[in-house]
Order: sequence, then structure tokens, then C-alpha cells
Amino acid sequence: MSIQEQTVNALRILSAEMVQKANSGHPGAPMGMAPMAYAVWLKTMKHDPGKPDWPNRDRFVLSNGHASALLYSLLHIGGYDLPMEQIRQFRQWQSLTPGHPEHGLTPGVETTTGPLGQGFSNAVGFAIAECMLAAKFNRPGFDLVDHRSYVFAGDGCMMEGIASEAASLAGTLKLNKLTVLYDDNEISIEGDTDLAFREDVGKRFEAYGWKVLRVKDGNDYRQVLEALEQSKDSDRPTLIVCPTVIGYGSKAKQGTAGAHGEPLGADNLAQAREALGVTGDAFHVDGAVYAHAAECLQKGKDARRNWEKLFKKYEKAHPELAAEWKQWHSPLSLKDLLAEEGLKPGKEKAEATRASSGDAIGKLARLIPNLVGGSADLAPSNKSYIAGGGDFSAENRAGRNLRFGVREHAMAAISNGIALHGGLRVFCATFFVFSDYMKAAMRLSAIMELPVVYVLTHDSIGVGEDGATHQPVEHLAALRATPGMRVMRPCDANETMDAWLSALTHKGPTSLVLTRQNLPQFKETAGMASKGAYLLRPAQKARPDLILMGSGSEVGLLADAQAALREKGVDASLVSVPCMELFLAQPKAYQNKVMPRGVRRRLAAEAGATMPWYRFTGLGGKVLGIDHFGTSAPAERIFREYGFTAENVVKLAEALVR
Repeated sequence: MSIQEQTVNALRILSAEMVQKANSGHPGAPMGMAPMAYAVWLKTMKHDPGKPDWPNRDRFVLSNGHASALLYSLLHIGGYDLPMEQIRQFRQWQSLTPGHPEHGLTPGVETTTGPLGQGFSNAVGFAIAECMLAAKFNRPGFDLVDHRSYVFAGDGCMMEGIASEAASLAGTLKLNKLTVLYDDNEISIEGDTDLAFREDVGKRFEAYGWKVLRVKDGNDYRQVLEALEQSKDSDRPTLIVCPTVIGYGSKAKQGTAGAHGEPLGADNLAQAREALGVTGDAFHVDGAVYAHAAECLQKGKDARRNWEKLFKKYEKAHPELAAEWKQWHSPLSLKDLLAEEGLKPGKEKAEATRASSGDAIGKLARLIPNLVGGSADLAPSNKSYIAGGGDFSAENRAGRNLRFGVREHAMAAISNGIALHGGLRVFCATFFVFSDYMKAAMRLSAIMELPVVYVLTHDSIGVGEDGATHQPVEHLAALRATPGMRVMRPCDANETMDAWLSALTHKGPTSLVLTRQNLPQFKETAGMASKGAYLLRPAQKARPDLILMGSGSEVGLLADAQAALREKGVDASLVSVPCMELFLAQPKAYQNKVMPRGVRRRLAAEAGATMPWYRFTGLGGKVLGIDHFGTSAPAERIFREYGFTAENVVKLAEALVR
């Protein structure tokens, strides 16, 4: 047996052993894809186990993340910091080998995958980022940015709509450094893919504008290698169709659904070891395999060293660009941004916060040259276009505006990929109600703590005539319930700018929830949103009769009600709550200063589901909100009919203080 075949079979058996020991997992795909993995990860890609975050490395994405055992086998055999002890702890408490790959946990894992199609779309983001950075920094003789992205995707990924969205955009953009290897094993959890999936995937991708290569036998790593070489000459993204056998080597289970998501069983595993010529005890890898893997990856180590030498020369030849490179790959400083005079709006005229956000984007884009982003075909409505930034396209790799088209789900996942790649700050925009389409990718932003900024406009029944389908009701509650997602709903231009500054200097994702309708401006809001909640207008007495609180468009309403209550002898304090998560992270003393524990009479108002507010009002307080779907009518009429008037707030408040 050749060392190549020995290495492929070692990957198969080590993966199956992980699943067997854990009594949980997916052995079939790793056993079928091992030759593909050998061809891509060991023989084609340039990467260095000693420096997994080297900027010019090739990226590898296991979109069918249930095959994680294969990735962990590659990382271990390839010399990444993933010892055999961790391989043995597959899927166990606090191990570095969880059931699906997790970015930031396991060295060498480029993105968190498992929800099918997400990794595919992340890789489109990787390829976009590579193009943008190359256009900015590459100079004759200095190809500082020149790397490829490789994806493994199974039948499940190809069935998911998000992959279709992302593939369509990738073809339009001609992302020629993106290569997807399709594990065409014709098996799903329920049985043969013929049950629900009979299309010609290759023809579909040809229609998307991809180059499609078909390997006759995906079990032959040499055929896969040949296709990989052909993909490098393409001016389009490439799909390599690789017919494989799920569970290859297991006589009893190969080619069946039984190999997909359950251990082979001790007897079947022993038979597979014998059939594949793997000897020794469980979790034993022959020294020759380790040596061969190290030999294969030497080219990556050499490439990394050569790149570091190239960068030193680049610093001398292009010192200003080198300084920008370092700046683009460093965190933004909130202190520095706050010192910029041009970022202090000081507006007086009523304005929709979507317009305030558009103004903020324009100002920030001039200060932050690596700020990029785009909308799902709604830029004029979202006010999310970077004026003068140009459009990123197949013809213009230097454009800062991404035209995602009507592809919300892929847009969010592609933005995750751009953030993961490094070097760029990214935002994406759509109507708030369509965050439903984006939720899975937004959740992964939070899991991976990616600084993606979600610009979500048309935030409530203020959408008006478009009716219930376009009026968010439950969406604020849903996003606030997502761990790690910072949700900011500003009440005016000052809070909107502060929300942007907070978002761009935050480690994780932020959702900016913005209005369609005009809102009044407050002088007192400048620089306050970073606290999450604050006393916008305090009561006249040390101990208020009542606390009024709300976010966004309802703050102006509450301000009118506060003034009217004062005339009636009710002394209320007014609290603006642009971000619940930030407020709850403040010291208890500050929270008590803003919302004194001794003041139990509390009234919150927000044009959305009431549920999140009871943690602040208590069961004895009241919440003016919307726990039903909206309707089609002018916004002013809907607000009035649903009780969002100063008169109704006064009425509710008076009932509380009686």
C-alpha cells in the first residue's frame, strides 16, 4: 500500500474510531471524503500548523460540519495543536473536538459549521474579502494577498436555499479563487437522495456561472488532484463533483443511510480496519503517516516564511500601504473615534433614524477606509450606500458597496465570512422584518463573536401601509433572546451615531434597529447610548412618582407624556433604553440610579412584543406594546389606534399612581 493510500485510510479509521468511542457522531461522510481531504488539505492547500492565523493562508471550510471527525483527523495528523488526547475526547465535555467544528475553540477551524449551507456561504465571504484586500494592497512584484478558499459540501448543503443564494452571487461576481468540492454520495439521513433530490447539481451551478468539473471516482485522490489543478486556471468559481461512497470500507454499512449518523459498531469497525489495511490498537496512527503529512505541509510552512519575507520588503517599498495593512488588521479604538469632531451630529430637525444611520455610515466610511457593506436590494430605503465607495463587482474589485441582491440569508452568512477573514469591517442591511430570513446566520455571528453590524430599518408598525407582513412585532424580543447579540434601537441621531460607534468597536455582532418615520432630536442624548439606558430627563424630585422607559420611536412619545403628567402633578422620570444588553452589563449601582429599586411604579412603551420589558417594569408595572400582528394603514393611524399616543400614556400612568 502506498503512503498516500495509507494516509487516506488512517483518516478514515481515526474518524470512525472517534465516533465509536463517543458512541455519537457521523462516520460515513469522513470515510467517504477522506481521499478528497487528502487531495485538498494535504496536497493542494498552503497553510502552516505552526501559525494557523497566517493572513495569506488558504482557507478550508467543512460546510457539512457533521463530518467534523474528518477535520479533527486532518488537524491532528497535520500537526496542529490538537493532541490525540483531544481526539479521544470527541464530543465530550470541554473538549476541543465538539460535535460540529467551532471557530475560536479548535486551532485551524476557520468557521463554525453544522447548519448546512452556512459554511458554503461563509466561504463566499472569504473569497470576496480576498478580492477586496488584493485590490487594495497588491502591487507589482508584491502579491501580498493571493490565496484560495476550499469548501466541502454535501447533498444537504446543496438542498439548502442559502447555498443557492450564495452560489448565485458567487457566480455573478466571478469569484475565481473559490472552489467547492461536492461530496455526491447520494445518501441522506432518511435514505437515498432520490427520495427528495433528483436534480443535476452540476447543471444548476453551470447556470449560476460556475465552472463545473466532474470527477469520475471521488475515491481516487489523484482524480481529485487533477480537478483541483484545473480549477486554478478558471476565471469563475469552480464546483468539483466528486461521487463518493458513504462509509467507504465498512462492508456492512457503506453506501447506506446507516453509515450517516451512528457509530459503525465494534465488529463493523474491526472489519473496516482489516479491509483498509489499518493495523495497531485503536487511535494508533503509524509514524510514517505523520511523517508524510509533515512532508506534505512543508510547502505551507515555506510559503508562510516567504510571505513574511515579502512583507518586510513591502514595508520598505510601500511603507504607507504596509502601515494601512496593519491598521486594517487591528481593532478600532472607541476613544479615537469619540475624539473625531465630525462624528458629533448635534441635529435639531426631526429625522428618521435610518437617515441618521445613513449619515453615520458616510462619516464613518471616510474615517474607516476598510468599512464595507451592502444591502439586500434595499440600499435606497436602508440608507446604507457608501457614497463614492463604488460597487464591488466582477469588474471592480475595489468597490466598497456589496450588492447582495434579494438574498438576505446568504447576505448575513457572507458577512460572517468577511468578518472571519480579517482585514475588513462589514455591515449588511435589510428591513427589520426580514431578519427572520437571516436568523440562522445571525445566531452564528453571535456564537463566533463576529463584529458584523446588522442595519435593520423599518422597525415597527411605523412601516404603515405595507401591512402586517412587513411590520416587525416579535423581532426585537427574538434578537434580544439571542445570547451575544447586542440589539440597539436608538431614539434620535445622537443615539444612532453612538450605536454605530459601539457596534464598530464591539467584539461581537450588533443589530441596529432603525425607524422609517421621522423622530424628534434631544440634546441630552449625546454620548449616552453606550450605557444601554440612562436618565434622559430626570424627575424634579429625588424620588420620582413614576419611571417612564422606552426605546426608539417611543422615547419622543414618552417625553411628551412626561411633560403632560408634570402639569397634572405627576412627577415622572424618563429613561431611554437603546440597548437592554448594555444596561444589564452596567454595575448594579448605576442600574439602581437609573431605575431606583424603590420606585415600583413603572411604565414601558415600545412598538413591539411586551415580553422583554417586564424584567424592568416588574409584574406590578405596565407595558404598552404590541402582542398581535399589525395592519395596513397610514402609520400615524395605526399608532393612534394601538394606543401609542401621549394621551394614552398619561392615562396608563395615572392609573398606576392612583
